[in-house]
Amino acid sequence: MAAMKHFPKLLSSQIGFDVAQTMLDGFNRHYHNFCDAAARARTFFEAADWRALQQLARERIASYDDRVKECVVALEDEYGAESIDDEVWQQIKLHYIGLLTTHRQPECAETFFNSVCCKILHRSYFNNDFIFVRPAISTEYIENDEPAAKPTYRAYYPGKDGVAATLERIVTNFQLQTPFEDLGRDVGCIMQTMLDTFGVVEPKPDFQIHVLSSLFFRHKGAYIVGRIINGDLLAPFVVPIRHVESGRLALDTVLLRTQQLLILFSFSHSYFLVDMEVPSAYVEFLRTIMPRKAKGEIYTSLGLQKQGKNLFYRDLLHHLSHSSDRFIVAPGIRGMVMIVFTLPSYPYVFKVIKDSFPAPKETTREQVEAKYQLVKRHDRLGRLADTLEYSSVALPVARLDEALVRELETLAPSMLEYEGDNLVIRHVYIERRMVPLNLYLQNGSDAEVEHGIREYGNAIKDLLRANIFPGDMLYKNFGVTRNGRVVFYDYDEIEYLTDCNVRAVPPPRHEEDELLGEPWYAVGPRDIFPQTYGTFLLGDPRVKRAFLAHHADFFEPGLWQESRARLIAGEVPDCFPYDASIRFSVCYPERFAREDAPAVRVA
Repeated sequence: MAAMKHFPKLLSSQIGFDVAQTMLDGFNRHYHNFCDAAARARTFFEAADWRALQQLARERIASYDDRVKECVVALEDEYGAESIDDEVWQQIKLHYIGLLTTHRQPECAETFFNSVCCKILHRSYFNNDFIFVRPAISTEYIENDEPAAKPTYRAYYPGKDGVAATLERIVTNFQLQTPFEDLGRDVGCIMQTMLDTFGVVEPKPDFQIHVLSSLFFRHKGAYIVGRIINGDLLAPFVVPIRHVESGRLALDTVLLRTQQLLILFSFSHSYFLVDMEVPSAYVEFLRTIMPRKAKGEIYTSLGLQKQGKNLFYRDLLHHLSHSSDRFIVAPGIRGMVMIVFTLPSYPYVFKVIKDSFPAPKETTREQVEAKYQLVKRHDRLGRLADTLEYSSVALPVARLDEALVRELETLAPSMLEYEGDNLVIRHVYIERRMVPLNLYLQNGSDAEVEHGIREYGNAIKDLLRANIFPGDMLYKNFGVTRNGRVVFYDYDEIEYLTDCNVRAVPPPRHEEDELLGEPWYAVGPRDIFPQTYGTFLLGDPRVKRAFLAHHADFFEPGLWQESRARLIAGEVPDCFPYDASIRFSVCYPERFAREDAPAVRVA
């Protein structure tokens, strides 16, 4: 580093402590804002102010980077941070570790420290003693021990007070200000679903329900998240709370299967807003009911996406040190905007924007990056893949397939820099690997084709409700997740549906018009014509049969125009991150039809 400052030992130690304290103060401001957002989410949920809730979620995503920038400016103004020498940086880290010994979010504070350092230090310092390559503070058994603080979770004992009374107390303990339409009815539905799922279960001495102390807010729902323990049984217990037409609240369903939670916490959904004093304790709790879910993915789902990103990169480095296969160009049709590659033994893909794009693409690198930022901050409704964005990713050259290196050097040379035995990629997106839908349909059985097309149509309709027009709707731009859901992942042509003009194809002026290679009508830059989509979507007879069976309305302008009109009118559509057939109002309609219907009681 150029222009180093050299301080007397005593002075450098004091500066080290002051810098460490300034960085921790910056993190504490960030986390205070993080928890405050969850508190405001509760207020907006109670008032059914969905627009405010959406805006709050977008602002919170941007908040982390804003606090990092504030901290960098403070360090540069106060201490000339760019010219602090190596010895002082080592002391800064040691002082910072000391400040974290009683901290309740030490792992997130370490990540914040790394974020600030990466804005100040040169890349060559990222893997040495100046940043937290590995965690320095254990997060095991951290608890909030303030006298008035709420614990991470509450334990309830149905064997003592009865299942119905216990379930009702679980709900009322959250003290939501909006009254429930019929809590007794909804509790009866939970009990009936538990009976249908588990059968008659004999209560064991340890029969209990643990419930996390804070509600999880996202979109138009609030979620009670917990687990049921009864002898050898350990099952999820998640109850979505929603507003109903009466202006009151209702329990919408109960999720008792891990598979349902994997979708609820999927990378294709937006982040929850949760007030967590000890986030590591929430993550450990959630891993007991989702053991397949990586810690980094859970942190990300909880809105701590920078911590999730940090843990992902540590996992990647660990995997590289314990594997020997090479990064290769990802299977499937090559994209016009991105180079996509993968490591076969690791379930992610890596995307690099090309330096230039062939016709007919008319976009720029900046515009593509802006589309990815749009998706990051948008309500994804379970249909848009989340991405991890990294700068200066160093990969061992020996682990890169020669064909991949040639493609990178040919199509994105400005993004590459060789540094010793590594190839440093200046900018890369990383996302969960999925089976491209075109390959899924091409190789699938008749039943799989029907499932894929039904999901594809549902995905497009969900995107329209989210105010997203995908742009390029070819099957190759969609993927099938491990849970069988179809998700969109190619963002360079997306637009807000409300910015598009949905049009019907005008009738031909004469017979020859239909034989022309070009349309006989004027087409604006944001005009869309759903009637024309069958040309490139219905070529396969199996696909056409499934499409017309499940989504015949897809090619009618009315579907698209109605979605757009509702959005323009300010409507925030419903979205259920679980099958609508398990909603209590659907599976127990008789209980919702009669106001005097008694709640089911199970002895």
